[in-house]
Amino acid sequence: MNSIIKAYINDHRTQMFELLKELVCIQSGSRNKEGIDRVGRRIALEMNAMGFSCEFKKETKYGNHLIARSFDPKKSEPKQSDPKSATSGPTDKDKKQILITGHMDTVFPADTAFNFYKEDENCCFGPGVADMKGGLVVGIFALKALCHANCLHKNPITFIFNSDEEIGSPSSRALIQREAAKSRLAYVLEAGGLEGEIVTGRKGNMSIRLGVEGEAGHAAFAGKDKASAILELAHKTIAIEQLNDPERGITANVGTVEGGLGPNTIAQHAKAAIDFRFLSAGEDEILKTKIEKIVSSQTIPGTRSQMTVNSGRPAMPQNPANIEVFKQIKILADDLGIAVKPELRQGVSDANIIAQEGIPVIDGLGPIGAKDHSEDEYIQKSSLAERAILFGNILACID
Repeated sequence: MNSIIKAYINDHRTQMFELLKELVCIQSGSRNKEGIDRVGRRIALEMNAMGFSCEFKKETKYGNHLIARSFDPKKSEPKQSDPKSATSGPTDKDKKQILITGHMDTVFPADTAFNFYKEDENCCFGPGVADMKGGLVVGIFALKALCHANCLHKNPITFIFNSDEEIGSPSSRALIQREAAKSRLAYVLEAGGLEGEIVTGRKGNMSIRLGVEGEAGHAAFAGKDKASAILELAHKTIAIEQLNDPERGITANVGTVEGGLGPNTIAQHAKAAIDFRFLSAGEDEILKTKIEKIVSSQTIPGTRSQMTVNSGRPAMPQNPANIEVFKQIKILADDLGIAVKPELRQGVSDANIIAQEGIPVIDGLGPIGAKDHSEDEYIQKSSLAERAILFGNILACID
Protein backbone atom coordinates (compact mmCIF):
# COMPACT_ATOMS: atom_id res chain seq x y z
CA MET A 1 0.00 0.00 0.00
CA ASN A 2 2.80 2.40 0.91
CA SER A 3 4.41 2.03 -2.52
CA ILE A 4 1.11 2.60 -4.36
CA ILE A 5 0.32 5.75 -2.36
CA LYS A 6 3.85 7.08 -2.71
CA ALA A 7 3.95 6.46 -6.46
CA TYR A 8 0.57 8.12 -7.01
CA ILE A 9 1.50 11.25 -5.06
CA ASN A 10 4.91 11.54 -6.70
CA ASP A 11 3.27 11.21 -10.13
CA HIS A 12 0.80 13.97 -9.30
CA ARG A 13 3.03 16.60 -7.69
CA THR A 14 2.36 19.06 -10.52
CA GLN A 15 -1.40 18.69 -10.09
CA MET A 16 -1.07 19.25 -6.33
CA PHE A 17 0.65 22.59 -6.85
CA GLU A 18 -1.81 23.57 -9.57
CA LEU A 19 -4.74 22.99 -7.21
CA LEU A 20 -2.94 24.78 -4.38
CA LYS A 21 -2.35 27.83 -6.58
CA GLU A 22 -5.96 27.82 -7.76
CA LEU A 23 -7.35 27.70 -4.22
CA VAL A 24 -4.94 30.32 -2.84
CA CYS A 25 -5.81 32.70 -5.66
CA ILE A 26 -9.51 32.59 -4.75
CA GLN A 27 -9.84 35.29 -2.10
CA SER A 28 -11.68 33.69 0.82
CA GLY A 29 -11.44 35.89 3.89
CA SER A 30 -13.87 34.78 6.59
CA ARG A 31 -16.34 37.57 5.70
CA ASN A 32 -16.07 37.00 1.94
CA LYS A 33 -18.96 34.59 1.41
CA GLU A 34 -18.76 34.73 -2.38
CA GLY A 35 -15.08 33.77 -2.38
CA ILE A 36 -15.48 30.97 0.16
CA ASP A 37 -18.39 29.54 -1.80
CA ARG A 38 -16.17 29.50 -4.92
CA VAL A 39 -13.55 27.52 -3.00
CA GLY A 40 -16.23 25.09 -1.84
CA ARG A 41 -17.58 24.52 -5.35
CA ARG A 42 -14.07 23.91 -6.67
CA ILE A 43 -13.30 21.38 -3.93
CA ALA A 44 -16.64 19.64 -4.51
CA LEU A 45 -15.55 18.89 -8.08
CA GLU A 46 -12.51 17.04 -6.75
CA MET A 47 -14.51 15.13 -4.15
CA ASN A 48 -17.31 14.19 -6.56
CA ALA A 49 -14.74 12.83 -9.01
CA MET A 50 -13.63 10.36 -6.32
CA GLY A 51 -17.19 9.22 -5.70
CA PHE A 52 -17.80 11.21 -2.53
CA SER A 53 -21.35 12.40 -1.93
CA CYS A 54 -21.24 16.15 -1.41
CA GLU A 55 -23.68 18.31 0.50
CA PHE A 56 -23.53 22.05 1.04
CA LYS A 57 -24.83 23.37 4.34
CA LYS A 58 -26.15 26.71 3.19
CA GLU A 59 -25.37 29.82 5.23
CA THR A 60 -26.51 33.40 4.72
CA LYS A 61 -24.02 35.32 6.86
CA TYR A 62 -21.01 33.05 6.29
CA GLY A 63 -19.72 30.88 3.47
CA ASN A 64 -21.46 27.56 2.86
CA HIS A 65 -19.93 24.50 4.53
CA LEU A 66 -19.15 21.45 2.39
CA ILE A 67 -19.66 17.95 3.81
CA ALA A 68 -18.16 15.19 1.66
CA ARG A 69 -18.75 11.52 2.50
CA SER A 70 -17.25 8.36 1.07
CA PHE A 71 -20.62 6.70 1.63
CA ASP A 72 -24.23 7.59 0.91
CA PRO A 73 -25.68 8.56 4.30
CA LYS A 74 -29.20 7.74 3.09
CA LYS A 75 -28.31 4.21 2.03
CA SER A 76 -25.21 3.08 3.86
CA GLU A 77 -24.75 5.23 6.94
CA PRO A 78 -22.94 3.17 9.57
CA LYS A 79 -25.39 1.43 11.88
CA GLN A 80 -24.65 0.45 15.44
CA SER A 81 -24.56 -3.26 16.16
CA ASP A 82 -26.15 -4.81 19.20
CA PRO A 83 -23.48 -4.69 21.93
CA LYS A 84 -25.18 -7.63 23.69
CA SER A 85 -24.75 -9.95 20.75
CA ALA A 86 -21.39 -11.65 20.28
CA THR A 87 -22.39 -12.72 16.76
CA SER A 88 -23.75 -9.45 15.49
CA GLY A 89 -20.78 -8.84 13.21
CA PRO A 90 -18.56 -5.74 13.26
CA THR A 91 -18.39 -3.77 16.47
CA ASP A 92 -19.64 -0.21 16.94
CA LYS A 93 -16.06 1.00 16.67
CA ASP A 94 -15.67 -0.69 13.28
CA LYS A 95 -18.89 0.91 12.04
CA LYS A 96 -18.19 4.51 13.01
CA GLN A 97 -16.74 6.96 10.54
CA ILE A 98 -13.37 8.68 10.42
CA LEU A 99 -13.74 12.47 10.46
CA ILE A 100 -11.43 14.87 8.62
CA THR A 101 -11.77 18.64 8.90
CA GLY A 102 -10.22 21.62 7.19
CA HIS A 103 -11.30 25.23 6.78
CA MET A 104 -11.62 27.22 3.56
CA ASP A 105 -11.48 30.71 5.06
CA THR A 106 -8.40 32.83 5.71
CA VAL A 107 -7.75 35.80 8.00
CA PHE A 108 -7.15 38.16 5.08
CA PRO A 109 -10.08 40.46 4.15
CA ALA A 110 -11.45 40.81 0.64
CA ASP A 111 -9.64 44.12 0.05
CA THR A 112 -6.21 42.85 1.10
CA ALA A 113 -3.21 43.53 -1.11
CA PHE A 114 -1.94 40.06 -0.18
CA ASN A 115 -3.86 38.33 -2.95
CA PHE A 116 -1.23 36.49 -4.94
CA TYR A 117 0.53 33.12 -5.10
CA LYS A 118 4.23 32.70 -5.78
CA GLU A 119 6.94 30.07 -5.48
CA ASP A 120 10.68 29.98 -5.23
CA GLU A 121 12.94 26.94 -5.29
CA ASN A 122 11.97 25.81 -1.79
CA CYS A 123 8.73 27.50 -0.71
CA CYS A 124 5.24 28.55 -1.76
CA PHE A 125 3.81 31.87 -0.57
CA GLY A 126 0.27 33.19 -0.49
CA PRO A 127 -2.77 33.92 1.70
CA GLY A 128 -3.85 30.68 3.32
CA VAL A 129 -1.09 28.61 1.72
CA ALA A 130 -0.29 27.24 5.20
CA ASP A 131 -3.47 28.13 7.05
CA MET A 132 -4.87 26.08 5.57
CA LYS A 133 -5.38 25.57 1.86
CA GLY A 134 -2.18 23.54 1.74
CA GLY A 135 -3.78 21.17 4.24
CA LEU A 136 -6.89 20.86 2.07
CA VAL A 137 -4.70 19.84 -0.87
CA VAL A 138 -2.89 17.28 1.31
CA GLY A 139 -6.23 15.75 2.33
CA ILE A 140 -7.68 15.71 -1.17
CA PHE A 141 -4.65 14.05 -2.75
CA ALA A 142 -4.24 11.53 0.08
CA LEU A 143 -7.81 10.44 -0.67
CA LYS A 144 -7.11 10.41 -4.41
CA ALA A 145 -4.21 8.03 -3.73
CA LEU A 146 -6.50 5.75 -1.71
CA CYS A 147 -9.06 5.86 -4.49
CA HIS A 148 -6.35 4.89 -6.97
CA ALA A 149 -5.34 2.00 -4.67
CA ASN A 150 -8.99 0.88 -4.53
CA CYS A 151 -9.14 1.08 -0.73
CA LEU A 152 -11.05 4.31 -0.25
CA HIS A 153 -14.01 2.43 1.20
CA LYS A 154 -12.04 0.52 3.81
CA ASN A 155 -13.48 2.93 6.37
CA PRO A 156 -16.40 5.38 6.07
CA ILE A 157 -14.92 8.87 5.82
CA THR A 158 -16.56 12.25 6.31
CA PHE A 159 -14.58 15.34 5.31
CA ILE A 160 -15.90 18.72 6.51
CA PHE A 161 -14.67 21.82 4.70
CA ASN A 162 -15.95 24.67 6.86
CA SER A 163 -16.04 28.38 6.15
CA ASP A 164 -15.56 30.16 9.47
CA GLU A 165 -12.75 28.63 11.53
CA GLU A 166 -10.70 31.82 11.62
CA ILE A 167 -13.52 33.65 13.41
CA GLY A 168 -14.27 30.92 15.94
CA SER A 169 -16.42 28.54 13.84
CA PRO A 170 -19.71 30.19 14.92
CA SER A 171 -21.86 28.50 12.27
CA SER A 172 -19.92 25.24 11.83
CA ARG A 173 -19.36 24.35 15.47
CA ALA A 174 -22.60 22.38 15.89
CA LEU A 175 -21.98 20.57 12.58
CA ILE A 176 -18.48 19.55 13.66
CA GLN A 177 -19.75 18.40 17.06
CA ARG A 178 -22.50 16.27 15.48
CA GLU A 179 -20.10 14.57 13.10
CA ALA A 180 -17.47 14.07 15.81
CA ALA A 181 -20.09 12.32 17.95
CA LYS A 182 -20.61 9.82 15.10
CA SER A 183 -16.86 9.24 14.66
CA ARG A 184 -14.27 7.01 16.26
CA LEU A 185 -11.24 9.05 15.21
CA ALA A 186 -10.58 12.49 13.72
CA TYR A 187 -7.83 14.27 11.83
CA VAL A 188 -7.38 18.01 11.28
CA LEU A 189 -5.14 19.29 8.49
CA GLU A 190 -3.72 22.50 9.94
CA ALA A 191 -0.05 23.10 9.05
CA GLY A 192 2.70 21.00 10.59
CA GLY A 193 5.56 22.52 12.57
CA LEU A 194 8.99 23.37 11.18
CA GLU A 195 10.55 20.37 12.92
CA GLY A 196 7.86 17.97 11.75
CA GLU A 197 5.53 18.60 14.70
CA ILE A 198 2.13 16.92 14.68
CA VAL A 199 -0.37 18.31 17.16
CA THR A 200 -1.49 15.96 19.94
CA GLY A 201 -2.88 18.69 22.21
CA ARG A 202 -3.91 22.34 22.16
CA LYS A 203 -4.66 24.94 24.74
CA GLY A 204 -8.21 26.23 24.94
CA ASN A 205 -9.00 29.91 24.57
CA MET A 206 -11.58 32.48 25.60
CA SER A 207 -11.89 35.93 24.08
CA ILE A 208 -13.80 38.61 26.00
CA ARG A 209 -14.69 42.26 25.61
CA LEU A 210 -14.64 44.38 28.74
CA GLY A 211 -16.56 47.66 28.71
CA VAL A 212 -16.40 50.40 31.36
CA GLU A 213 -18.73 53.40 31.75
CA GLY A 214 -17.82 56.49 33.77
CA GLU A 215 -18.91 60.13 34.01
CA ALA A 216 -17.78 62.67 31.42
CA GLY A 217 -16.34 66.01 32.47
CA HIS A 218 -13.73 68.69 31.78
CA ALA A 219 -10.21 67.74 32.81
CA ALA A 220 -9.60 71.24 34.20
CA PHE A 221 -12.14 70.63 36.93
CA ALA A 222 -11.33 67.00 37.67
CA GLY A 223 -10.79 66.05 41.28
CA LYS A 224 -9.57 62.93 43.01
CA ASP A 225 -13.08 61.50 42.79
CA LYS A 226 -13.38 61.76 39.00
CA ALA A 227 -15.30 58.78 37.58
CA SER A 228 -12.86 58.06 34.75
CA ALA A 229 -13.64 54.93 32.74
CA ILE A 230 -10.00 54.74 31.67
CA LEU A 231 -8.77 54.83 35.26
CA GLU A 232 -11.16 52.03 36.24
CA LEU A 233 -10.09 50.02 33.20
CA ALA A 234 -6.45 50.48 34.22
CA HIS A 235 -7.16 48.89 37.62
CA LYS A 236 -9.01 46.03 35.95
CA THR A 237 -6.19 45.55 33.44
CA ILE A 238 -3.72 45.01 36.26
CA ALA A 239 -6.08 42.59 38.01
CA ILE A 240 -6.65 40.59 34.82
CA GLU A 241 -2.94 40.39 34.00
CA GLN A 242 -2.39 38.94 37.48
CA LEU A 243 -4.41 35.89 36.38
CA ASN A 244 -1.37 34.75 34.37
CA ASP A 245 -0.19 31.46 35.82
CA PRO A 246 2.54 29.86 33.65
CA GLU A 247 2.92 26.85 35.93
CA ARG A 248 -0.71 25.90 35.24
CA GLY A 249 -0.49 26.83 31.56
CA ILE A 250 -2.79 29.86 31.94
CA THR A 251 -2.15 33.06 30.02
CA ALA A 252 -4.14 36.29 30.24
CA ASN A 253 -3.48 39.15 27.85
CA VAL A 254 -5.18 42.53 27.58
CA GLY A 255 -4.50 43.01 23.89
CA THR A 256 -6.21 46.28 22.98
CA VAL A 257 -7.65 49.22 24.93
CA GLU A 258 -9.69 52.17 23.73
CA GLY A 259 -11.39 55.07 25.48
CA GLY A 260 -11.83 58.78 26.00
CA LEU A 261 -12.31 61.74 23.67
CA GLY A 262 -9.13 63.70 24.28
CA PRO A 263 -6.58 64.76 26.89
CA ASN A 264 -8.79 67.54 28.26
CA THR A 265 -11.79 65.30 28.97
CA ILE A 266 -12.62 62.76 31.66
CA ALA A 267 -13.20 59.48 29.87
CA GLN A 268 -16.83 58.38 29.93
CA HIS A 269 -16.19 55.19 27.96
CA ALA A 270 -13.37 52.65 27.80
CA LYS A 271 -13.09 49.12 26.53
CA ALA A 272 -10.57 46.33 26.21
CA ALA A 273 -10.22 43.12 24.20
CA ILE A 274 -8.72 40.28 26.24
CA ASP A 275 -7.47 36.79 25.38
CA PHE A 276 -7.14 33.85 27.77
CA ARG A 277 -5.44 30.48 27.17
CA PHE A 278 -5.66 27.39 29.36
CA LEU A 279 -4.62 23.74 29.37
CA SER A 280 -7.27 21.83 31.27
CA ALA A 281 -10.91 21.04 30.68
CA GLY A 282 -13.12 23.19 32.88
CA GLU A 283 -10.43 25.82 33.37
CA ASP A 284 -12.44 28.26 31.25
CA GLU A 285 -15.29 28.20 33.78
CA ILE A 286 -12.88 28.79 36.66
CA LEU A 287 -11.35 31.71 34.76
CA LYS A 288 -14.77 33.10 33.94
CA THR A 289 -15.69 33.15 37.64
CA LYS A 290 -12.50 35.03 38.46
CA ILE A 291 -13.05 37.50 35.64
CA GLU A 292 -16.64 38.13 36.71
CA LYS A 293 -15.40 38.95 40.19
CA ILE A 294 -12.93 41.49 38.76
CA VAL A 295 -15.60 43.01 36.54
CA SER A 296 -18.19 43.29 39.32
CA SER A 297 -15.79 44.96 41.74
CA GLN A 298 -15.38 48.74 41.63
CA THR A 299 -12.22 50.67 42.40
CA ILE A 300 -13.29 54.08 41.06
CA PRO A 301 -16.66 55.29 42.41
CA GLY A 302 -19.19 56.20 39.76
CA THR A 303 -18.01 53.64 37.21
CA ARG A 304 -19.77 50.54 35.94
CA SER A 305 -18.34 47.56 34.04
CA GLN A 306 -19.61 44.64 32.01
CA MET A 307 -18.05 41.81 30.04
CA THR A 308 -19.06 39.86 26.94
CA VAL A 309 -17.57 36.53 25.91
CA ASN A 310 -16.97 36.89 22.17
CA SER A 311 -15.70 33.41 21.39
CA GLY A 312 -13.88 30.44 22.83
CA ARG A 313 -12.81 26.86 22.35
CA PRO A 314 -12.35 24.15 24.99
CA ALA A 315 -8.93 22.73 25.80
CA MET A 316 -7.66 19.74 23.83
CA PRO A 317 -5.58 17.76 26.34
CA GLN A 318 -2.67 15.55 25.30
CA ASN A 319 -4.59 12.53 26.53
CA PRO A 320 -3.54 8.85 26.28
CA ALA A 321 -5.84 8.22 23.30
CA ASN A 322 -4.22 10.99 21.24
CA ILE A 323 -0.74 9.85 22.23
CA GLU A 324 -1.55 6.27 21.20
CA VAL A 325 -2.67 7.39 17.74
CA PHE A 326 0.47 9.50 17.42
CA LYS A 327 2.62 6.47 18.26
CA GLN A 328 1.04 4.61 15.36
CA ILE A 329 1.64 7.61 13.09
CA LYS A 330 5.27 7.73 14.22
CA ILE A 331 5.78 4.10 13.18
CA LEU A 332 4.38 4.85 9.72
CA ALA A 333 6.44 8.04 9.42
CA ASP A 334 9.65 6.26 10.42
CA ASP A 335 9.05 3.63 7.74
CA LEU A 336 8.56 6.44 5.20
CA GLY A 337 11.64 8.34 6.38
CA ILE A 338 9.52 11.32 7.49
CA ALA A 339 10.45 13.12 10.70
CA VAL A 340 7.56 13.73 13.11
CA LYS A 341 7.28 14.70 16.76
CA PRO A 342 4.34 15.43 19.08
CA GLU A 343 3.43 19.01 19.96
CA LEU A 344 1.25 20.78 22.47
CA ARG A 345 0.30 23.82 20.39
CA GLN A 346 -0.61 27.14 22.00
CA GLY A 347 -3.14 28.17 19.36
CA VAL A 348 -6.63 26.75 18.87
CA SER A 349 -8.37 25.07 15.94
CA ASP A 350 -11.45 22.98 15.23
CA ALA A 351 -9.58 20.08 16.83
CA ASN A 352 -10.49 21.67 20.18
CA ILE A 353 -14.18 21.33 19.32
CA ILE A 354 -13.74 17.70 18.24
CA ALA A 355 -11.81 16.81 21.40
CA GLN A 356 -14.79 17.89 23.49
CA GLU A 357 -16.70 14.90 22.08
CA GLY A 358 -14.22 12.50 23.71
CA ILE A 359 -12.71 10.90 20.61
CA PRO A 360 -9.00 10.80 19.64
CA VAL A 361 -8.05 13.72 17.40
CA ILE A 362 -4.72 14.51 15.75
CA ASP A 363 -3.99 17.91 14.19
CA GLY A 364 -1.11 19.53 12.32
CA LEU A 365 -1.11 16.96 9.52
CA GLY A 366 -0.93 19.55 6.75
CA PRO A 367 2.25 20.70 4.99
CA ILE A 368 5.08 22.23 7.00
CA GLY A 369 4.87 26.00 7.08
CA ALA A 370 5.07 29.14 9.16
CA LYS A 371 4.34 32.88 9.40
CA ASP A 372 0.62 32.26 8.88
CA HIS A 373 -1.65 35.26 9.46
CA SER A 374 1.04 37.47 7.91
CA GLU A 375 2.02 38.49 4.39
CA ASP A 376 5.10 36.26 4.73
CA GLU A 377 3.01 33.08 5.09
CA TYR A 378 4.66 30.09 3.43
CA ILE A 379 4.96 26.31 3.21
CA GLN A 380 7.95 24.16 2.33
CA LYS A 381 7.30 22.79 -1.17
CA SER A 382 8.71 19.35 -0.45
CA SER A 383 6.35 18.89 2.48
CA LEU A 384 3.18 19.09 0.36
CA ALA A 385 3.75 15.69 -1.23
CA GLU A 386 5.48 14.29 1.85
CA ARG A 387 2.51 15.01 4.11
CA ALA A 388 0.05 13.70 1.48
CA ILE A 389 1.97 10.41 1.39
CA LEU A 390 1.99 10.25 5.19
CA PHE A 391 -1.72 11.08 5.49
CA GLY A 392 -2.66 8.55 2.84
CA ASN A 393 -0.84 5.86 4.82
CA ILE A 394 -2.48 7.02 8.05
CA LEU A 395 -5.93 6.63 6.52
CA ALA A 396 -5.03 3.26 5.01
CA CYS A 397 -3.36 1.74 8.06
CA ILE A 398 -4.75 3.19 11.28
CA ASP A 399 -8.12 1.89 12.50
